[in-house]
Amino acid sequence: MSDVVDRDSLVPLYQQLEEIFRARIASGEWAPSQRIPSENELNRLFGLSRMTVRGVLTKLTADGLLVRVQGKGTYVAPDKITAVSPAYQGIREQLEVLGYDISTELVSLVCEPAPTRVRERLRLPPGALVFAIVRLRSVDGQPLSVHRSFVPADLAPTLDRLDVVGEQLCVVLESAFDLAMHDVAESLEAVAVTATDAELLHLQPRDPVLQLTDVISDAAGGAFEYSTIVFRGDRMRLSFDYSKR
Repeated sequence: MSDVVDRDSLVPLYQQLEEIFRARIASGEWAPSQRIPSENELNRLFGLSRMTVRGVLTKLTADGLLVRVQGKGTYVAPDKITAVSPAYQGIREQLEVLGYDISTELVSLVCEPAPTRVRERLRLPPGALVFAIVRLRSVDGQPLSVHRSFVPADLAPTLDRLDVVGEQLCVVLESAFDLAMHDVAESLEAVAVTATDAELLHLQPRDPVLQLTDVISDAAGGAFEYSTIVFRGDRMRLSFDYSKR
């Protein structure tokens, strides 16, 4: 494909420019995480209006191919990490198998009255206490996800004394308290990141993120964990497979 727009073509200029940019990304000429030329440079290179160039960059950003960083410029989006739902295999375990350098930071671990949404999903009585655990997971030194887990304190009374950073929480709950995952009610949605999570994930408040919510139950149907995982949408892709039986 030519890197020059054809003003005599029936194909609109903005469409030609978009195809050129997509080709540069696909070929690796513009590599993942690389800063691309500024709008002014692109205006000059292609002889097009700033509005045309900006419109194409905006579309490719919306499509997830480019990322704009305030005060720094526009970058090719980094390659996304693909994982399956943690209901099948823990995110940490999956990333380690893929060869990523994983680190987990304990942001907070407190015993508190269950928030309303947690109490309702875990079917707890008013005033019930839960351990609220917040962890930040990073991949290759860059923040990827914020994990919030709520576990009824009466089901795991010594949870705050155990290692929930070096060990996966599901392993701790099963080995120490016989709370084994049997059923998972799960939902995934795109939401605007909160100010708190934006700071942890190095995002701007209201940036879009992926939020995965799980309610985990044992074989008897007793719900023992409510969790949310907020992923950077520009770095993470979740894969769901379905096989009809």
